[in-house]
Amino acid sequence: MRPHVETIDERDLIWHVAEFEHATGTAKQRNLCYDEEDGSASLKVHFTSDWSRPAGVHAAETEWYVLEGEVRIGDTVLGPEGYWHAATGVWTPPLEVAAGTVVLLWREYGDWTFTPSATDAVGVREDQRLIVLQTSEMPWIDVEDGSPMRFDLGGTPVPGLYIKLLHRDEKTGFYTRLIKAKPGWVEHPLAHHPCSEEAYCLEGGFEYSFGTMWPGTYFWRPPLVRHGDFTAHHELGCTWILRSDSDLVDWYTEDARIEMQGTPTNWGDGFPLSAAPVPVQPVRSRSLGRWADPTYQ
Repeated sequence: MRPHVETIDERDLIWHVAEFEHATGTAKQRNLCYDEEDGSASLKVHFTSDWSRPAGVHAAETEWYVLEGEVRIGDTVLGPEGYWHAATGVWTPPLEVAAGTVVLLWREYGDWTFTPSATDAVGVREDQRLIVLQTSEMPWIDVEDGSPMRFDLGGTPVPGLYIKLLHRDEKTGFYTRLIKAKPGWVEHPLAHHPCSEEAYCLEGGFEYSFGTMWPGTYFWRPPLVRHGDFTAHHELGCTWILRSDSDLVDWYTEDARIEMQGTPTNWGDGFPLSAAPVPVQPVRSRSLGRWADPTYQ
């Protein structure tokens, strides 16, 4: 039960005490999107002191992406653009985090529960292993060559996009990738797809049917919600870190529009103090303002 969040600026959000178990040190978090039923969450975490935690296993599928500072995971030191992923129950080595470090943290299918351990939990698949990457050292791949798109379901390549695939679950298709749009990239139709999608803007800027994105803006969108009419910044393009919970395929619609139907009884013409209803809308933060045209979906 994640709410549809589209779009927010993380700087509009309040800080909470960070949700960690068996850790030494202090940290605070902003909740970009939070599932109050199972604890799944997308968070921005600021470590306000040196911080550490022993080896063990998470109750949730867990991912970190380093925005600022330094994270040591086992014997590997990650700087900005560092990334690690541990599926539920996959053994994670000791962590050490320098004061002032800022990360994006995702939990999926569970809450913050963490159990110190020397081995994987029971039930971990053979293909599930800890992933540790310094993504700044990875090449950008043309999306036409490395896309997670399911072309057999009707998807088509989208020229002008480049990706770094960080993680893809062999069973579910759940994936995390960095994606970059070249300056001035455009795609006009609205699209919907069978997977959820979330993204945090890292660099550049972007205009689309839900408004404007800039660094620090974020969305989480449920499956099958139309979105699109994309234009990347004319000089900077746009770069996001993006996650989807299953295989991706885009189904397109031209001239997209929704209409609220019904016969007014005590509002509209003849009722000058009344107001018309509006379609259901996602969560937006104050810096984004009102959605310019909620019927364009």
